[in-house]
Amino acid sequence: MKLLLIPISLLALVSCGSNSNSDTTTAPDASPAASTEVPAESTTEAPATTTSIPKGTNMHGLRYCEILLLNLQEDGIHAEVFNTYPLNDCPDDQWKAIDTAAVAKEEGVVFASANGPRYWAMDSVVKSDMTEVYKKSFGGMEMNRYASVFVGTNPADLLIPYSPHAVNRKAAFTFNAGTTVYMMHDAEGKTYVMQSWSQQIDPALTEADLLTLGDRLQLPDGWTYDYKTLTKEFVVETRAEDAQVLGDDLHNSYSYVAVAP
Repeated sequence: MKLLLIPISLLALVSCGSNSNSDTTTAPDASPAASTEVPAESTTEAPATTTSIPKGTNMHGLRYCEILLLNLQEDGIHAEVFNTYPLNDCPDDQWKAIDTAAVAKEEGVVFASANGPRYWAMDSVVKSDMTEVYKKSFGGMEMNRYASVFVGTNPADLLIPYSPHAVNRKAAFTFNAGTTVYMMHDAEGKTYVMQSWSQQIDPALTEADLLTLGDRLQLPDGWTYDYKTLTKEFVVETRAEDAQVLGDDLHNSYSYVAVAP
């Protein structure tokens, strides 16, 4: 099968910035001291029962991290997405100490990708289906499985910014009135609303910097970037269909919306 010829070194590039201490060429933010490395133990707990994550909490600006477990199946590469929110705020030392190569070995997958740290741009999220949500611990850091992604047969496609990918998350993201939303518009007029900003490429990036982010991005021809402070609530609704998610060249992530805020 042609898919099996994909080298592991290429799979390693799928990550939005791996923290694996075992591969410094793809882990610029990796902890330099092996003595601080956290064991790659992982545990699994029963599915969660709540339908809100968590109810009543404003998550805007809160820090989180993700671990993606990539594996080969008959139809291609699939990834299971585990997220620290709302279990913890992804403590930096603990995050940098996670050895993704050891996690992959422990989990029996082809590759484990570290995605973070990130900060939520929305104010709240509600999932319609929590039956596939369960908890694991990676290097002692607890995370919930919230989504899955079909990567395809060419993991290098995930390296391309401004290219959407389908994410099965069954969730609605709500931006409250008074919240500033950051948007990209493609050459065809489609709008993508920022769901999180990242410190993977620029560790000093803050929300204040998003106001002038368009000056830094290498936008494709015909694309534009802008922002708007909402006068009423806005919801990114993807409970009944896959979300279409893309990243910019700083690894900030955006969701497609049929109607702009």
